[in-house]
Amino acid sequence: MIYHNHTAKKTAELLLQINAIKLNSKNHFTWASGWNSPIYCDNRMILSFPEIRNFVKEELAKIVVEKYGKPDLIAGVATGAIGIGMLVADALNLPFIYVRPEPKKHGRQNQVEGSAEKGQKVVVIEDLISTGKSSLQAVDALIESGLHVVGMVAIFSYGFAIANQNFEEAKVPLVTLSNYDSLIVQAVETNYIDKTELQTLQDWRVQPETWKK
Repeated sequence: MIYHNHTAKKTAELLLQINAIKLNSKNHFTWASGWNSPIYCDNRMILSFPEIRNFVKEELAKIVVEKYGKPDLIAGVATGAIGIGMLVADALNLPFIYVRPEPKKHGRQNQVEGSAEKGQKVVVIEDLISTGKSSLQAVDALIESGLHVVGMVAIFSYGFAIANQNFEEAKVPLVTLSNYDSLIVQAVETNYIDKTELQTLQDWRVQPETWKK
């Protein structure tokens, strides 16, 4: 679920403003999953813009406390959410850890990096939710390390039904600053996209895994 409609709209506006989210219905993007898409989201761009970075940091920190209470730790999902996760931890004066996609193949072979004790409560920070698979793999790694994951907060979600299903099955609460619906509304209001592009974006959302322009 999104945190607040006003916050979702404002976040979408800022992401479009700095080109963290790019919409292109004519020259589509290819995701790492192989999906073709008229939209690409790179929230790491946020870190390069101090005012927007501070807005996102403060809003994420607010959600953590209001929705989950103050945890013992903040965890970021590598690599996209390491920077913003650390900022949230700093805002809340909490320890920070991060989760690799898989354990290192050398040294201590850690998947969870940083200092944490079994039983500690942790809120996970993520930059982007698509299917939710990689985010929930990070949750599994934290649980396997003996930590108690109370929930996740993300900057943006595509709002796919499969993601909602995956989080429900995993019993992991998820709150996001903004989502695809809020983005489309903002893009239309600011004339960022026209009616033809809007239709393309709506069509893609129905079956993104098989969509072709």
